[in-house]
Amino acid sequence: MNIWGKIVGGTAGFALGGPIAGLLGVMAGHAVDELVLEGRSTETAPATPRDPTDHPGLRQIAFTIGVIALGAKMARVDGDVTHPEIEAFRAFFQVPADEERNVERFFDLAKRDAAGFEPYARQVAALFPDAPEILENVLEGLFDIAKADGEVTAAEAEYLSRVASIFGLSAERFERARAAALGIVECEPCVILGVDPLATDEQIREAWLRQVRAHHPDRLIAQGLPEEAIAVANRKLALINDAYDRLRRQRGLAAA
Repeated sequence: MNIWGKIVGGTAGFALGGPIAGLLGVMAGHAVDELVLEGRSTETAPATPRDPTDHPGLRQIAFTIGVIALGAKMARVDGDVTHPEIEAFRAFFQVPADEERNVERFFDLAKRDAAGFEPYARQVAALFPDAPEILENVLEGLFDIAKADGEVTAAEAEYLSRVASIFGLSAERFERARAAALGIVECEPCVILGVDPLATDEQIREAWLRQVRAHHPDRLIAQGLPEEAIAVANRKLALINDAYDRLRRQRGLAAA
């Protein structure tokens, strides 16, 4: 069974716990009853939630549902969800064409109001305690949704700040996500690479290599990201390379 089969079927909810399991339960609350009626055993379901960081499949499912919920609540926080915001989410979190309807169903459930995003943010943060670059990419996607229908509102800015705080992201990571999504800060390439504008050429090159390694899709897949989220990593990697190329050209440096 693929990841979406497990999600829609509700088979992961037993193991995950928390608000993500609750959302899975709303989607497939009848799954257990059907198993009982059909005479299929449910004894293999864990009695208590498991730690998804110890199980790549569970971590993929938890990440997928958690990001959908945060994206939906981001779109809802300033009022009605708009078409540009939905399209921004689709661009941020790409899914196979035959699974778009399933994503829409989860999105519709989660967007009903702007309250209650904090538990989802905490559960997503707990999935990647040693990979803040993944959480930074999620924040960048939320910035994309916020800007989709115009300027980022005060309510949206507060939402983003609160999510970043729950994620445990540094001010530097917050500004880098903002710069990557909005491009409205001084020396944007410096912010994206995480370097001081007065950094030496070698420091800039080292920062570029460090960022490339941290955001490489192969590393993120190994951390448990589902394939649908890798488009975010690919875009971030392109931004990192573009930032380095711009600084390199400004300084008259040879290609790496």
